[in-house]
Amino acid sequence: MTATDRIADMYAKQVDLVEHDLVSLARAMPADKYDFRPTIGKFDDVRTFGEQVKHVATMIFMTAAIVLQEQSPYGPGTDNNGPDLVQGKDQIVDYLARSIAYARTAMSSLTEANHLDPLNTRFGSQSRIEVASGVAFHSYNHYGQMVVYARMCGIVPPSSVPSSGPR
Repeated sequence: MTATDRIADMYAKQVDLVEHDLVSLARAMPADKYDFRPTIGKFDDVRTFGEQVKHVATMIFMTAAIVLQEQSPYGPGTDNNGPDLVQGKDQIVDYLARSIAYARTAMSSLTEANHLDPLNTRFGSQSRIEVASGVAFHSYNHYGQMVVYARMCGIVPPSSVPSSGPR
């Protein structure tokens, strides 16, 4: 395996983890709970579960596009939640899955020669690999929120279920 392969592979593995955890949770949440948002506590104006999933997918698309130095297939949309036309569990899960596929394309473009190249972002100049890492860390910020929503709805996140049963 070359150094180029190792860089792309390392970031592809992060996308694998994001896919495993987020897509499985998005599929586990019942369709009638996609409009759920907590109402008790400090949850004024938070995204619904479905909006959380759409937001993550939108940011994955946008981050991967920066890595590839191309225009994102989807703009930020309303409240950075992507296309308004993407509605309902099936469409939202499909949108997330397509964002993961696009992220795989971006991660496979990382090489020893380009991973430190500076890219212009809304946060200023960042290395390509620094931008690429945003796919995982931003996704897991929202995954944590999605886990709370799921558990409030009585759903155990699939990644939290060991082979011996729920925890």
